[in-house]
Amino acid sequence: MQITHSHVLLDACCVLNLCATGQFLAILKSLPAEIVVTTVVQERELNTLQRLQEEENYAVLEFEEAIQQGLLKVVAFESEEEEESFVNYAVDLDDGESATCAIAVHRKWAIATDDRKAISFIQKEAPYLQILSTPEIIKHWSEKESIDSTI
Repeated sequence: MQITHSHVLLDACCVLNLCATGQFLAILKSLPAEIVVTTVVQERELNTLQRLQEEENYAVLEFEEAIQQGLLKVVAFESEEEEESFVNYAVDLDDGESATCAIAVHRKWAIATDDRKAISFIQKEAPYLQILSTPEIIKHWSEKESIDSTI
């Protein structure tokens, strides 16, 4: 997998799916780009992960550790245009997808999402942006690290 942008914005669904692997940190380390999430996704997913804390405490710790280690950066809206796009996109998408798409469009960053509606939306709104999926990211990591399929 070749990433054609300097940054990859992880959508909420990708964060949850990658955390569920138990290999979140290793996967982030394998990616050849700056990996980021929006503050909207961070707050939403941290809350989701904390609700699951009793069952999957390791996922919460990995998410927080990724931020502390600088493997995962958190970005906020930097312009009125990004905020306006977020509001406009929220008519069609959930808040996490809207924030991710708004920032990606204005900063010309790649997006990682598994949400079909968001994929369709971004293909129409910004066909020049690269869209990655959780399976593509995991495949890249497994090939880069020569991971055996028994894990």
